[in-house]
Amino acid sequence: MSYKVDRDLRRMLRHQDLIESSLSFVSGSEDFIRENDIFPSSQSGEGVMRGLRYPNGTGVVAGITSIGDVDGYDLVDGKKVPQKGQLFYRGISIQDLISQCIAEDRFGFEETVYLLLFGQLPTASQLTEFQYLMAKWSQLPGYFSEDMILRSPNKNIMNKLESCIVALHSHDGEAENMTLENELFKSFRMVARTPTIVAHSYAAKRHYFDGESLYLHRPRTDMSVAQNFLYSLREDTKFDDDEAKLLDLCMILHAEHGGGNNSTFACRVLTSSGTDFYSSIAAAVGALKGFRHGGANVKVVEMMQYLKRAVRDWTDDGQVKDQLVRILRRQLGDGTGLIYGMGHAVYTLSDPRAEILKQFSRHLAEKKGMVKELDLIESVERLAPEVFQNERDTDKPICANVDLYSGFVYKLLGIPADLYTALFASARMPGWCAHRIEECCAEDPRIIRPAYKTVSRRTPYVPLAERC
Repeated sequence: MSYKVDRDLRRMLRHQDLIESSLSFVSGSEDFIRENDIFPSSQSGEGVMRGLRYPNGTGVVAGITSIGDVDGYDLVDGKKVPQKGQLFYRGISIQDLISQCIAEDRFGFEETVYLLLFGQLPTASQLTEFQYLMAKWSQLPGYFSEDMILRSPNKNIMNKLESCIVALHSHDGEAENMTLENELFKSFRMVARTPTIVAHSYAAKRHYFDGESLYLHRPRTDMSVAQNFLYSLREDTKFDDDEAKLLDLCMILHAEHGGGNNSTFACRVLTSSGTDFYSSIAAAVGALKGFRHGGANVKVVEMMQYLKRAVRDWTDDGQVKDQLVRILRRQLGDGTGLIYGMGHAVYTLSDPRAEILKQFSRHLAEKKGMVKELDLIESVERLAPEVFQNERDTDKPICANVDLYSGFVYKLLGIPADLYTALFASARMPGWCAHRIEECCAEDPRIIRPAYKTVSRRTPYVPLAERC
């Protein structure tokens, strides 16, 4: 036994030496790399559309879609004319979709998934059957949680989700079959499984990294996706109807947002190469993780923590304004100078998702004694445009986006910050899958390949012996 311990210790020390020598090699190269100008000296140039955007901020049109439509401005003579934001799924207004679910007091995420994947609203019998199939497929393959999640836990749930999605390829005998039928089957199966993967990945993270007890709850076939997520996440499996309905609402709002957003475009780019379903969906998850995309909801919560500590009187607009100015000047917050949750690439006057979440989160905020925090968030929404315009000397309109309120909603529901972006991914899964199908099964598929302008100088090759 002592020999094994000594052997493992020597192996660990050798590994540590390797790490230290590698880091030393890399850090010693930093100055050399920058002195030799590995980075382009100019980030712009004639004909270069950085971020695939035109100078007026509109996106370069790379394709067409019939899945989602994000409407935030009109173009008049090449200039943006701000207007109230609208969001459509398959041509149906998101407000109408949600209003009907609320009027009938029912869950709507499964109906939304059906609409996005199959292109039309289901009949009552189709919806009932689809809900049953979704619930059944929420179960993971045999020993998947043990082998893929518990044996290799990860502190970051998004990275764990990404690796699990790729691993599901091994459990699909038709993984490389890209017919429409198979892509649809993979899609709603992936939508059903994602919340379970997220819940189990978080349970493993809590146990192995936070020292908490391990519990894994299997999803129930008599529950909706939103209900099952709360059931699987909570140790006592308890939740009330208001909580489940608000989570369902949040998932509907996050289900789709057009083909131009970063993660959906990533999915379509990989799909266009002819790769498999799991690879393209994993790429979308990786893109969503970034703080400039889906990770922004976590940044909003962090920013609000700074504000709550810095503002003594949350009802004093002057104090709130002063601290927002400090954020823009990089004197408060994470130092980026960004007011997270404010501004959007398309929406100008309003983001319909933010408006809906603000409206329907107040009831639960009152129930849980969190109204003052919601009021502070609304103050940020109200005051930030003026602060931004004064500090940046611009008349560009800026509105709250969905991230300003989604993090607060998750907090209301007792969902840990580690899960915010992963829950976003669970909700966005049907949108990604729908775009995957549209790209994969098109009549005239074509690989997406933008061009980059090369600015490197021509230089002769120097033989190894002559280099110094």
